[in-house]
Amino acid sequence: MENQKKMKWQTLCFMCFSTLWGFGNVLNGFAYFNGIQVIFSWILMFALYFVPYALMVGELGSAFKEKGGGVTSWISETCGSKIAYYAGWTYFAVHITYIVSKSTGALKAASWLVFQNGTTYNTFPTIYVQGAALILLLVFAWIASRGLNPLKKLATLAGTSMFVMSILYIIMMFGAKAMFPNAGYVSMDFSLKNLVPSFNVEYFTSLSILVFAVGGCEKISPYVNKVENASKGFPKAMIAVAIMVAVCALLGTVAMGMMFPAIAQGGEGTLLNGETITSTSFIANGSYLSFQLLGQYYGMGNVLMIIYAACNLIGQLSTLVISIDAPLRMFLDDATTQNMVPKSMLKQNQYGAYVNGILLIVVLSSILIAAQMLVPGADEVLKQLTKLNSVCMPLRYLWVFAAYIMLRKATDRFPREYQFVKNNKLAVGLGAWCFLVTAACCIMGMYSTDIFTMILNVLTPFVLIMLGLIMPYIRKRQDAKEAA
Repeated sequence: MENQKKMKWQTLCFMCFSTLWGFGNVLNGFAYFNGIQVIFSWILMFALYFVPYALMVGELGSAFKEKGGGVTSWISETCGSKIAYYAGWTYFAVHITYIVSKSTGALKAASWLVFQNGTTYNTFPTIYVQGAALILLLVFAWIASRGLNPLKKLATLAGTSMFVMSILYIIMMFGAKAMFPNAGYVSMDFSLKNLVPSFNVEYFTSLSILVFAVGGCEKISPYVNKVENASKGFPKAMIAVAIMVAVCALLGTVAMGMMFPAIAQGGEGTLLNGETITSTSFIANGSYLSFQLLGQYYGMGNVLMIIYAACNLIGQLSTLVISIDAPLRMFLDDATTQNMVPKSMLKQNQYGAYVNGILLIVVLSSILIAAQMLVPGADEVLKQLTKLNSVCMPLRYLWVFAAYIMLRKATDRFPREYQFVKNNKLAVGLGAWCFLVTAACCIMGMYSTDIFTMILNVLTPFVLIMLGLIMPYIRKRQDAKEAA
């Protein structure tokens, strides 16, 4: 009877895969790592980072199966409640840059739906584009504050459709090569010298893009103990996910390589229709161009691109609402957090929304949007946000590895059905390895030859971290004043 309630490891595998992987990961890897040269980096990232990361998450989920708070709960159990506050703040704060990128990304998707090209959007003055992004943010912040989240259900549908489109692209692209061999595909040289990248400054400062792409495994931690024979079933599922993601990343890269020349970061490439495109424009428009050209191969015009843009628009907007609402609730609903933030942050309206928390999100996001009004070109804004997200978002993964290290240092205190490795020293070493890789990639990712971009990459996480450090002191003074 118990086994009937548990899922097969294959089910968990597909659940994790569909939430973890997306077409944008293929695009960013291709754009930032000189086309097919990213294949080498993908293989290393999956083998040396993703697999141990996923299996550590499995062990943490098994050890704290009754805890519903995810990373914050893990840190609370292993490091104490005060430290857990900082883990919760980090998870919430890094979503600020993500929220801004969703606003801007939605505008880009809408422009492709309306204009069906990637150039018109970039001709608009940046101040107008960012002004529209700010208005969009305010509208969806209002929706979140009213307790109205009509797009939440659409988020699952949009996420599923984007996943399907990603797989469809690979299948149809290889099918096009077989069915229409004279369509003018780019010939690729798979010799070793063209696959092994140059280990220069650009390479190491772009690794945060790959770390960002494969992160987020902690979302599936609640399902560890729901898998049949978790000690064997969970690692099977995670290894299968790693293989599936690797295959999609590699085949997607090859498919994209047949369609576009290897576009070097900062260089230029030529599309099959003769149009010249810069790497900045490719990062902003590459996914839409991929489906546009794919539709042309099959004589479908812009149909595939329109479907992709529509799915992406719905996904961006629904994710915008969820990213404003969910991380804030997770942060402020926690009992420890409620004793460490200024009391004004805990104010709720009649809909149960943390209105001052949403106001804080709006203020911080608006500052970032306003700062990017100075950027010359709307496509450059999207490129900056892609890199900024790769610097900020992986900071939350650091708490996963910190929790794992502390779990293994006090392993006897926490019984669990599943263990990644039996040897504690090896386990701690692997946790430290993933922690250092994440931290190093985030720090190196801050570097840019553009001074403004570099300032933004350094200042944004610094301000967010400092704000999290200041809040407990404000609350302490409030409590002392009331006691007096």
